[in-house]
Amino acid sequence: MADNTIEVNGKTIEVDGNGNLINVTDWDEDVARVLAADENVEMTQDHWDVVKYLREQYLDEGGNQPMERIILKDMAKRWGKKVTSKDMYKLFPKAPSKQGNRIAGLPYVSRKGGY
Repeated sequence: MADNTIEVNGKTIEVDGNGNLINVTDWDEDVARVLAADENVEMTQDHWDVVKYLREQYLDEGGNQPMERIILKDMAKRWGKKVTSKDMYKLFPKAPSKQGNRIAGLPYVSRKGGY
């Protein structure tokens, strides 16, 4: 991503130096698949659940980008089971709040960790 763009279905999409989309409205599931492939993440239903949750939080809650402990708590409610940090890092090895946000087409999160 040296040129700060990605190609998806013949469309050129701008990304920042971290690989996050410049414009969140450029995102769709095909874009997410390309971003995930760049991160060596194979999307499963659990990945999609987290990505869609992150987008809902950002778009519907005034730009909210939850910390990892909040992601764990909210995903546990959605999935009806305990979710550990280890579970989330299996899905997003480079940090759920950062790598997950990138795949979700959201701005870069500059804070450290999530606790």
